[in-house]
Amino acid sequence: MTEPLSAGTLCIAGLGPGDAQLVTPEVTAAIEAATDIVGYIPYVARIAPRPGLALHASDNRVEMDRARAALQMAAEGKQVVIVSSGDPGVFAMAAAVFEALEGKPDWQTLDIRVLPGITAMLAAAAKAGAPLGHDFCAINLSDNLKPAELIEARVRAAAGADFAMAFYNPRSASRPHTFGRVLQVLLDACGPDRLITFARAVSTPEEKINTVRLGDATPEMADMRTVVLVGNSATRHVGRFVYTPRSAL
Repeated sequence: MTEPLSAGTLCIAGLGPGDAQLVTPEVTAAIEAATDIVGYIPYVARIAPRPGLALHASDNRVEMDRARAALQMAAEGKQVVIVSSGDPGVFAMAAAVFEALEGKPDWQTLDIRVLPGITAMLAAAAKAGAPLGHDFCAINLSDNLKPAELIEARVRAAAGADFAMAFYNPRSASRPHTFGRVLQVLLDACGPDRLITFARAVSTPEEKINTVRLGDATPEMADMRTVVLVGNSATRHVGRFVYTPRSAL
């Protein structure tokens, strides 16, 4: 049996959607005990500098390099925290770390923990009411790691199964037309009266929540700081809130 390399640790931590009050005590304690923080530039910027803490910020498209660097530091005996926004297991760094472990039996003996966080999807749903109150799915609309055809197929399948849906990374400057195609798929499958919520920068001072009919939605309503929530066929308004009943449809 392979012995552990060191007393180093690696925590993969979720910082929540933005508001410091939504960071869990478990994650706060891990950050306070860390010698090294690793992550995407804007996430590392959320960590207050202090003596004895090294901050390692990197670009968004080097996830595997970031994971390997964090594992190597932990193997050297450091107390490392990789930070992600939201929850690290939802379109974030936890999967990258475990992928980096493949074929590395020494690293597999390290003390590794995944610390959950409040996702942008759940924070947005809470602000809107309860649009994810029944069965739902989450789909990342970025085509950086999967083809656009697969994204559209999954959206079409989820709409056909009458799931409520949460979309991450809906529209960027480099792919401004992708979200327009997704809206058309939804319109064809769900009709114009389905409720869709655009939740931008949830829990930050720039927060904006806007719910419209699908027939009134436009691609420009979303950007990379927006989570889009689409109701199922039973989702409806009650006062200023949007909710999906829990009863079977």
